[in-house]
Amino acid sequence: MKRILRTSLLILLGILFVWTLWYLYQKSAEKPVAFVTEKPEQRDIVKKTVANGSVVPRQEILIKPQVSGIIKEIYVEAGDTVAKDQVLAKIQIIPDMVGLTNAENRVRRARIGVEDAQRTFDRNKPLLDKGVISDAEFQTYQIALENAQEELRGAEDNLDIVREGVARSSSGATLTLVRSTINGMVLDVPVKEGNSVIEANNFNEGTTIASVADMNDLIFEGKLDESEVGKVRLGMPIVLTIGAIDDATWEAELEYIAPKGVEEEGAIQFEIRAAVKLDEGQRLRAGYSANADIVLDQRDSVLSIPESVITFNKAGDSAFVDVRQGEGWEKTYVRTGLSDGIHIEVLDGIGADTELKGAKKMEGEGGGPKGRRG
Repeated sequence: MKRILRTSLLILLGILFVWTLWYLYQKSAEKPVAFVTEKPEQRDIVKKTVANGSVVPRQEILIKPQVSGIIKEIYVEAGDTVAKDQVLAKIQIIPDMVGLTNAENRVRRARIGVEDAQRTFDRNKPLLDKGVISDAEFQTYQIALENAQEELRGAEDNLDIVREGVARSSSGATLTLVRSTINGMVLDVPVKEGNSVIEANNFNEGTTIASVADMNDLIFEGKLDESEVGKVRLGMPIVLTIGAIDDATWEAELEYIAPKGVEEEGAIQFEIRAAVKLDEGQRLRAGYSANADIVLDQRDSVLSIPESVITFNKAGDSAFVDVRQGEGWEKTYVRTGLSDGIHIEVLDGIGADTELKGAKKMEGEGGGPKGRRG
């Protein structure tokens, strides 16, 4: 019985030893490397550069008051369409006390002057009628009276302007009504009724009552890196995509390239502008962030391959691909053309049915045209 047990144990040990050797051999054996295969395809190759920026009106006008005071009424709000000379707001004048006092004093002096000139005129009129004084001498008194009366009207108009912002003799013209200077849309009204505002003058730019712009004349403003600015030119077509609007593009035309760059975060950026082409009835909001795709070059329906399958020599003057030959791969020279960074045009060296060596196949990846093992 002991001999049987000993024999069985030796057999089990032998089997375990053989299995261990087999297992170690399997672990140490190199698995064959599998590669994804690629085939050339007919496609459009478009080389482009991208500029980031925003869509803004070509001309945004800031409407400012011509008098200082308090906003009494506002007649528009953001989004309203306005016409040239349309009233946007009304201002209540808060007169300056020094200016008001001076204006009142001028009126009082003018009235005294009129009264004095009138007395002189009345005193000399009978003398003219009796022939005591000549017409020429009396004319000086008449002119003095008319000048005094005109000075009084001017002083009263000045007092009205100081008090109300409008003179009674101005036929309805007033500085207290703020009017739009162009046809367009109100983009912003940064003031409210009751706010104090300052007039625009040589020493102060004034308070903005509203900003108005023609929303049918929009431009794209963006920045282009110095490495790309030399490849673009005026008149090039641009395709705009707006992040806030899905599945829509807008055409534009490059109309300005800044002659001088500005350093931003260590890179030189050049400002560009492009006129946005809107279809009939199309509307865009001012300030939308947008990306501009500028087409630098294009090839339509050409033979192309993924750029990742190409190996360029160190000099960069020749390119090679690995072409399937039986169960192996053969390095083959190809002549390339335009590249969009992902696919590259092939001018010579391979055909449409050539199988090319791609990236290593991941473990567990299935078969198919791109899953064939090398």
